[in-house]
Amino acid sequence: METIIRNQQLQYADVYISDMQSLKNIFLQSQNLSRLNHHFGVPFLLAKKRNEILGFASLVINEKGKITFKIYGKGSLTDSEKRNFNLQAEHYFNKNNSANFRNAEQLKSSISRMISWLNLG
Repeated sequence: METIIRNQQLQYADVYISDMQSLKNIFLQSQNLSRLNHHFGVPFLLAKKRNEILGFASLVINEKGKITFKIYGKGSLTDSEKRNFNLQAEHYFNKNNSANFRNAEQLKSSISRMISWLNLG
């Protein structure tokens, strides 16, 4: 069941496999890269407006080896929308207890597998 939260025209939703190509494109464009790297992480929440995905929150491992999240987006997100999205992602991150959200080794493995899979296509 899809979770959708509406806020000032932005909609927040769970990430599905069908969203991955759009998220990959947002990441590559925002980072000026041609291939994904570990900074892509494992996407868990997206922001869209009128069915266009504008950004996503992704689980990553920080420099201290801790699980956190990073937000990637298109330039069309306003500062207010970015702040609101960050708050939504933080709330989602804090309430989720699945392995990728709480086990750094599991997340590292998931990131590696996802990047390998997405870089093939």
